[in-house]
Formats: sequence, structure tokens, C-alpha cells
Amino acid sequence: MQNSTPKISIVVPVKDGMATLPNFIAGVQKQTLFEDLEIIVVDSASNDESVSYLSQFSFVKLVSIDPKTFNHGATRNLGVSHTSGEFVVMTVQDATPVDEFWLEAMLGHFNDLEVMGVCGQQVIPHHLNKNPHEWFRPQSKGEITSVQFKDKDAFKALTPKQQRKTCGWDDVNAMYRKEALLKLPFEPLMFGEDMLWAKMALENGFKLIFDHNIRVHHYHFQFPSYTYKRVLISKLFIYKCFGYIDDRAPSIKDYALIIYRNFKWKLPLKWIWHNFQIIKNSRAATKDFLKAIKNNTLTDLEQSLALNIPIGKQSNSN
Repeated sequence: MQNSTPKISIVVPVKDGMATLPNFIAGVQKQTLFEDLEIIVVDSASNDESVSYLSQFSFVKLVSIDPKTFNHGATRNLGVSHTSGEFVVMTVQDATPVDEFWLEAMLGHFNDLEVMGVCGQQVIPHHLNKNPHEWFRPQSKGEITSVQFKDKDAFKALTPKQQRKTCGWDDVNAMYRKEALLKLPFEPLMFGEDMLWAKMALENGFKLIFDHNIRVHHYHFQFPSYTYKRVLISKLFIYKCFGYIDDRAPSIKDYALIIYRNFKWKLPLKWIWHNFQIIKNSRAATKDFLKAIKNNTLTDLEQSLALNIPIGKQSNSN
């Protein structure tokens, strides 16, 4: 029986999610803290059976929006406004907890009353329909890192590269104190709302925990066009948010590594070509990003990607 006053609220944006929602719901039902949670689904006018499927669960609250109004930051803020829990989890419809201790492990970090957010890790399971070069193959136990800057100027004193590294936040797998989200809501962005929130949180003296032992399975198949646009958007956002010029790109060595690993793991040859295309498009995106900086055409690039990132770069240095 569900607790009438849940301690944890899980906010999930949903759009035509029937391919993955049953696995997500099953993963939540297996949680050790299942009796103390609710799920807030913000549905963008799904055309499949998502709404009718979710409606059968008493622990799910459905909030409907016009898909034209969807926005990664604003939609999550809307979800928060419908929560009852003291703690709010952000995730997505195609993520699945790796084990039954997902929520319990995150909640445990909040025994420290200064902690305002906990971020886990998303990993790729060993499924044959997923790129085996990206399967999760841990070499050591996951790290747990605590980050806080009680001196507000200390975070700003970091280099742009250091700021970016410190703000690797991820709303596929994160838990917040609700009071932190009410005090510091997400910016209304179509990309990077989580990363920018971490930056604002650290600037405001919040304590954040990164625990790579808290994992969910999550995967998007990378078609060449997807890789190009994703890399380009990411580098553009990071530059505008932190002033960091991320000029990293796969090298010729990476092509050789693909061949080596493919034969080492005895994989079908199709994965060599597939990952070659990922490398090629990642390199092309980085080249176009650096060209736009050099030619002072970042605004044109942003418009071509149909983006609106209402934040200014903080620095021009690396």
C-alpha cells in the first residue's frame, strides 16, 4: 500500500513511451522505498497507449501539456509544482534502475543536511541491439564526489574548463531536495537545464554529490545525423554557459581502436562501420563549432539548430 504522504516524488516527462514505460514502472516497483514514492508524469499528448497504461497505477499522477509548450527546464518545473514529496527525482521514460537500491542509495546522501542534490550515472546495458562499443564495462568501483563552494567567489575563480568538469549534472538520474528546486528552479531551456542548474547551485553555495555507483540503464541509438547535431549542440551550450571552448575531437587513433576492440570482443563487422560514422560526424561537428567561433558566427549556428540559449558566455579562455 502506497504512503499517502510520499517522501519521494519522481518526475518523468513522457511522449509516446509505451516501448519503454513498462520496464521503467517495473524498475520503480522493485525499489526498496517503493511504498514511500509517487510518480508525476508530464505527458505531451502521447498518441500511443502511454496515458491509459499509466492511469492504472495509483502511485502515478498524470499532468497533461500541449506538446508545443514542452521545454526541458520549464516542463520539469511544472512537474515539481505537482509533487508532494520532500525529495524529487528527475529521470526519463526510457531509463531503468539497475537495481532495487537506486532510490535508497540516493536518499542516503541526504542524511547530510547540507546536501541539496545527488547525481548518479547512466550506463548502457549489454543488449545486442545497442552499440557494443558503448556497453558499460567498469574497470573499478564508481567514485563518490562531494562538491561545495561556501565562498561564492571560489566557484567563479575556477577556469571555464574546471567549471564545466564540476557541473557534469544529469537529469536522467538525479535526486534533489524539493526546497532546493523551489529556491532555484530550472532555467527554461531546451537543452542543458541540468548542467546549468548545477552551475547555479554551486554559485549559491549548495552542496552536491556525484555517486557513480547509483546507476540507471539508458541508451539512444546514434544515427550519424544524431551524433553530429548532439555534439554540436553540446559544445555550443558549454561555450555559452561556461565560456569553455571544447576543441576535443576523436583522432585517427580512435579509428584504430574501433577495429581492435571489434575483433577483441568478436563483434559483427557492421559495428566497425557504424562507429566510424560516429567518429566522422563528431569530428565534423567539432570542426564546424570551432569555425563558427573563429568567424564570429555562433549566433547563426544557434539559429540553424533552432536553439535559444538565453545565457551569455562567462569567459573566452580555456
